[in-house]
Amino acid sequence: MPLDALRPSPLVEQATERLREQITGGTWAVGTKLPGETTLAASLGVGRSTVREALRALVGAGLVRARQGAGVFVVATEPREDWAAQLRRAAITDVYEVRVLVEVEAACLAARRRTDDDIAALHEALAGRRAAADADDAAFVDADIALHTTVVAAAHNPVLTGLFGEFVPALRRGLLDLVAMLDLRATHPGHGDEGHAALVHAVVSGDAEAAGETLRNELGQTLALLHSL
Repeated sequence: MPLDALRPSPLVEQATERLREQITGGTWAVGTKLPGETTLAASLGVGRSTVREALRALVGAGLVRARQGAGVFVVATEPREDWAAQLRRAAITDVYEVRVLVEVEAACLAARRRTDDDIAALHEALAGRRAAADADDAAFVDADIALHTTVVAAAHNPVLTGLFGEFVPALRRGLLDLVAMLDLRATHPGHGDEGHAALVHAVVSGDAEAAGETLRNELGQTLALLHSL
């Protein structure tokens, strides 16, 4: 099936999408060698550099693979789901289980590595969470996540910080649902204040064991609630 020439700009995105359609639509089956860059460029009406960038995008999506000296071959007809998409689909219980693994270790590291600036930020974040007790659920959940983000940041590990950041959108959606479903703030608008204060105290005091244990207990209680639903 011939490929129609493309409209101007953004050419790489258009080229990527057109080639993706050929693969996912079955025109090029798994194991098929794609036409060369020159042929593809002529079919699409673009330069070879545009085709090269489009092929790189398809490699990243897990659809094709380049074999040294042999060419580019189709290895899948469905794009690989990226991490963000997986998190969007994940059950909140799954997110929370991984959250425990990430945050407990982050809290231990934070207690060992926190700086004066981190200490000030932690106190500010705790005060912000307490102030949000009088606000709506969304503001309270945001303040809660901000405090946990501050603890993770105090670990001074950019990989941990980045990983937690990836969890935040899915975590926020799950927490909002949980707060509304169980009406957790009906009698205690500042739900969990004692545990969060203990966490901040442990990190500020440099007590890694207490920080990890406090957070494990706090997250464990929420996880138990989720499993009971």
